[in-house]
Amino acid sequence: MLNIPRNLIPLIFLGSITFSSVFLCQNNANAQLGASPIVIESQAIRGRSESVININNASDEAIRVRIFAAPFTYKREGQFKTLSSSDWDLSPYLQFSPRELTISPRSSRKIRLLALLDPNLPDGEYRAVVFAETLVPNSITSAKNVGMVTRVGTTVYIQKGNQAPILAVNNSSFDVQQNKLRLLVQNQGSASVRPLVSWKLKQNGKVIDRGKTQPATIIAFNQRNILIKSLSNKPSQLPSGQYELSGKLVWKQDDKYQSLSFQVPVNISQYVGEAK
Repeated sequence: MLNIPRNLIPLIFLGSITFSSVFLCQNNANAQLGASPIVIESQAIRGRSESVININNASDEAIRVRIFAAPFTYKREGQFKTLSSSDWDLSPYLQFSPRELTISPRSSRKIRLLALLDPNLPDGEYRAVVFAETLVPNSITSAKNVGMVTRVGTTVYIQKGNQAPILAVNNSSFDVQQNKLRLLVQNQGSASVRPLVSWKLKQNGKVIDRGKTQPATIIAFNQRNILIKSLSNKPSQLPSGQYELSGKLVWKQDDKYQSLSFQVPVNISQYVGEAK
């Protein structure tokens, strides 16, 4: 899932990121890390932006962590991915304090972030994910002693100049292999955005189903298939046929809520696979 230099197994993805890898080491405690906020959005003033991330240790043992950053994106189907490079990489302009720290049991520490954007950089949105990762002890004594490396992350978006998202709904589709109803949304603007979708599914003017999605990140100048509804792993109760998906996208921009109404046809075919 992530292009990062360790064999990581993704555990949870909730906007911020939590991963773990198993290593042989003396300490077999599973460090329980948390990070908040999960998303930081800020406007650079004269090339400068400051923010704070709280790193929480929910375990009963002290842990040692290191802080680092990397560029990232979200793929069309919503998978989070770190990148080796990006034109809009914020990480070279980020300073952390501290870079390594010890967190006592059942407590938290603050990480101060300072973004200093070069005046010669073009205007736009600069992005990075800031990771906190547990450090594994150097001494490895026995194959019976298994430790866990945990990594959590906060996505950071810093705007240089006036940037804004421009959303458009392209179409809706039904994935017959995974039994999922999706909405393809295009962001033609220069700022990333996290809209939720309030939707209704109709057939012949009758409302068949309705709901509301969780916010989903759409990166600037990119598109994303937003999951509207994941049906059960049994054959769909919806008969095959032509439907209408309508509703609105809702997101926050400049401390105000914006919305975009949509109405698109969708053909729901017979379910042929196992839901994943």
